[in-house]
Amino acid sequence: MDMKKMMKQAQKMQRDAAAAQQEIAAMTFEASAGGGMVKATATGEMAITDITIDPAAVDPEDVEMLQDMVVAAVNEALRAASETANARMNAVMGGMKIPGLM
Repeated sequence: MDMKKMMKQAQKMQRDAAAAQQEIAAMTFEASAGGGMVKATATGEMAITDITIDPAAVDPEDVEMLQDMVVAAVNEALRAASETANARMNAVMGGMKIPGLM
């Protein structure tokens, strides 16, 4: 394979990776815990943008359960965002790891 062809392929891969990163950043991921009593929404950039708590989940006698539900919902939303981002970038990069892109 000649150098010119390799450079074109690398540039295309870089453009595709940048497009995939923008696509991932625009995605949102919602997860819930406690049968939907707590919901968390995350972006593809791994930022929590919303947490919704059903008033029925607020029990002053069992604050720990509510805390556990919040943690579970947040972790699940972030896990989904991370898995999707990794799968999308692996598809674009063909499994290659290029510093600065992943």
